[in-house]
Amino acid sequence: MTAYDDQNIFAKILRGEIPNVTVYEDDDTLCFMDIMPRTDGHCLVIPKTPCRNVLDASDAQLAAVMRTVRRVARAAKAGFDADGITLQQFNETAGGQEVFHLHFHIHPRHEGVAMRPPGTMGDMDAIKAHAEKIRAAL
Repeated sequence: MTAYDDQNIFAKILRGEIPNVTVYEDDDTLCFMDIMPRTDGHCLVIPKTPCRNVLDASDAQLAAVMRTVRRVARAAKAGFDADGITLQQFNETAGGQEVFHLHFHIHPRHEGVAMRPPGTMGDMDAIKAHAEKIRAAL
């Protein structure tokens, strides 16, 4: 297994070296908005401890992350009056992983509305407003 790289963007966010729009935080996890959102309300949940992905995560890391994923997913569904939630999680390059720190994507979804293509920067004012909708539902 490849070693954890503590210079990845999420490790830098955890150290406060890169700003983020925080949605939720507890002792073990951080949830923040994706700056290239594929849906309105697209956010990420990560453990605060080093972990590349599901393949090397401890049971404790997975349990903590999934508690937060469920909590935020419920709030995102309510805050956006969504019909459902899509969760995404990628492992290793061949599995689509780009940032090598365990993370789950949460996407509020509405019937008949496709996800936007990846890689487009979002409007920061809209992203902040979307975070507030989720925070209010928490």
